[in-house]
Amino acid sequence: MKVIHILLCMLISAPILKAQDKTAGEAAYIKTVTQRSDKILAALQLPDSAKYKRVRASMVNQYVALNDYHEQKKKQSADESRLSALHTRYISELSSELNKKEVDQIKDGMTYGVLPVTNKAYQDMIPSLKEEEKAQIMTWLTEARELAMDAGSSEEKHQVFGKYKGRINNYLSAHGYDLQKERKEWEERIKAEKSKK
Repeated sequence: MKVIHILLCMLISAPILKAQDKTAGEAAYIKTVTQRSDKILAALQLPDSAKYKRVRASMVNQYVALNDYHEQKKKQSADESRLSALHTRYISELSSELNKKEVDQIKDGMTYGVLPVTNKAYQDMIPSLKEEEKAQIMTWLTEARELAMDAGSSEEKHQVFGKYKGRINNYLSAHGYDLQKERKEWEERIKAEKSKK
């Protein structure tokens, strides 16, 4: 009888413990994404604390919604249109509070600044880029950033940019640039600059 009682107690408490673990995990995740949002928002230096809190709440909600989406996607096929709707709603929320430059800063923050770093790298590597080539590079990097914002992990975000960098490299090669030569010369310029300091 005592054994049955212990087994019953274990059966009853197991789901409760599982629920507590889930709640603790969610709380830890919310704390992490709140800190991440604070770090990204710090660069904007918003003077209005009420606006700051509203924007941060939008960011945290987006991180949580994306996490839920990607967790569900692991278990079953997820609806791509839901991801698109999340993205559109989020950008609309940000745009109602911030100007375009500030929204772009948040987008860059959510994608580890890959767009500005990569764009600058291409321009430094190939100083002879024509204006339309610079514009095309920027168009593709911007497209990559929009997709990367919705990716489920930092690795997936970098993979999105990797795909677009491949597209850019093919485009530049088709325009007659020898990327290996350009990269080698760029590395030599960087080395020369460092040796001057």
